[in-house]
Amino acid sequence: MEKIKVAELFAGVGGFRIGLERASDKFEIVFSNQWEPDTKKQIASEIYVSNFGDKGHTNKNIYEIPANEIDEHTLLVGGFPCQDYSIAKTLSKSEGIEGKKGVLWWQIHRILKDKCDDAPKYLLLENVDRLLVSPAKQRGRDFSIILTSLSDLGYAVEWRVVNASDYGMPQKRKRTYFFAYKKGTEIYNEIFDSQDKFEWMKEKGLTKEAFPFDLNTKKKPTQFVFEGELSDVSENFNKGNVYKDGFHNYGVMIDRKSYSIGVKAKYDGERIFLKDVLVPEELVPSEFYIQATDIERWKYLKGAKSEDRTSSNGGKYKYQEGSMSFPDDINKPSRTIITSEGGSAPSRFKHVVQTKDGKLRRLMPIELERLDMFPDSHTKLASDKIRAFLMGNALVVGVIEKLGRVLANKI
Repeated sequence: MEKIKVAELFAGVGGFRIGLERASDKFEIVFSNQWEPDTKKQIASEIYVSNFGDKGHTNKNIYEIPANEIDEHTLLVGGFPCQDYSIAKTLSKSEGIEGKKGVLWWQIHRILKDKCDDAPKYLLLENVDRLLVSPAKQRGRDFSIILTSLSDLGYAVEWRVVNASDYGMPQKRKRTYFFAYKKGTEIYNEIFDSQDKFEWMKEKGLTKEAFPFDLNTKKKPTQFVFEGELSDVSENFNKGNVYKDGFHNYGVMIDRKSYSIGVKAKYDGERIFLKDVLVPEELVPSEFYIQATDIERWKYLKGAKSEDRTSSNGGKYKYQEGSMSFPDDINKPSRTIITSEGGSAPSRFKHVVQTKDGKLRRLMPIELERLDMFPDSHTKLASDKIRAFLMGNALVVGVIEKLGRVLANKI
C-alpha cells in the first residue's frame, strides 16, 4: 500500500492527525509543526509529542522554517490560526487576514511557493466559517485573496462550511474546510474539464460525498472572477459590500473563477448528544460543581438583558442580549466550545449541566475532549483550565475523519 505522506502545520494537539489516521492507514505524518508565540511553555507541542512521539515534529516559529526543511509530502494540512475571525468577537471587530495572526496564511503560501515543483498535490485546510464574509467592511475579501493566491500557485479549490452536529457529531461547531488540488491531478482535471462547475459540485465533489446535502433554493448561485494583482483583489473585491450574495457555503474555484451554491445538510444516521459524553457522576470531582452562592451570578450572565450601561469614554448606551440555556440541554449536541471554557468563575459561555439529583456542574476536560471527538485524556499533561483552552482551539476530529476517508479513496 502506497502511503500518502502528510505535513501538518499549526498542528495544535494533533486533531488533523487523529482524524486522518482514523480515516485510513494510507496516511503517514512525516512532518508536523506547532508553535505558540508569546509563551515560554509550549504545552500544545508537548502534548503532541507525548501522544505521537517526536519523529518529524518541530516546535519552531513557522517564520523560521525554510520550505526545504519540510519533508516531501503529498498532502499539506492545517487549521491556520483563526483568532482574528473568532466567534468570541463581533464581525465588526474582526481584523481578518490583515490581523496579527491572520498573516500566517502567507507562511503557508510561502512554503507552497518555495516548494515549487515539489509542492504538495493536495491541501486540506480549516478555518472559521466567518472567513467567507470577513472583514465586515468588505465582505469576502479575505477568502478572495486566499482563493486567488492558490489559483496563482496552480491549485483549484473546493470549499464547504460544515456544522459538525448536522452530521451526528456531539458539538455544534461550524467551520470552513477547503481542499486544494494541484494542476495535473485527476481531481483538478475533472474540475477543469467539466462544462458546468455547479453540476460537478452536485455530482462529483469530494465534500459532497463526505457530507451529503440538499440544495438551498433560497440561495442564488454566485460566480466571481478575480482580476489583476493580488493587491487589486484585496483593494477591490466587494468594495462597498456591493454583493448581497457573496461566497455561499459550498463552492469551487479554478483559474481565478469561483462558483458557489447554498446547501443544507442531509443526514439520517446516528447522532451523539451531550448526554452521551458525560462521565458517571461519582467520577466528577467536587470542584466542578457550582456553589450555591454563585448560582444567581450564573443565572444573570446566562439570562436576557436590556440595561443601561456607560462606555469607557462616559457615553450612555442600552445593552441588550438574549438568554442562553441554563442548564444546557443534554439531549442535544453541545454548543460550540470556546477557549474560555475552563475555570470555576461564572460565565455566560461555559457549559453547565444538571445532574439527576438537581446539582449544577461545569464540564470536565475529558468531556470537552469527547465533544471534539479526541481520545480520552489526550491533553492530560496540562491543567484543567489549559485543557479546556486547547479544546476550544481544536476542531471536531470526526469531520477530518470523514474528509480523509473520501480523499484516501480518491488519490
